[in-house]
Amino acid sequence: MYREPALVWITEWSIWGSSENWHLYYKLRQSYGDPRLLHEAPGHLFLGHESEDLASFLQLAMLNGWGGYVLAQVDYVNAFFSHDEYIDFFAVLDKNLEEIRKEFGATECQTKSSTQ
Repeated sequence: MYREPALVWITEWSIWGSSENWHLYYKLRQSYGDPRLLHEAPGHLFLGHESEDLASFLQLAMLNGWGGYVLAQVDYVNAFFSHDEYIDFFAVLDKNLEEIRKEFGATECQTKSSTQ
């Protein structure tokens, strides 16, 4: 997050119903004073100092078998996480992905030009 805000935007849910823990999700959301349902407000904005909170929401979303995006305000590296249990990282500048490749290994890498 580089001490900047980031958005967790849930775009896929209710695909693997048996793995969803709606009670836990809504209790976590309510602990932040937000009583809205997921379909009413699928985005969660986290300030720069709330990286642990972002990690908690993201972990719960992935455990629930949901999919969505993590979009950083600085647009350094963003991510898509799928209900099919994979994560795609993307960035405008390919060099921004070097740290991700080092951390996770570069077993599969596709570079797409913004001019295509």
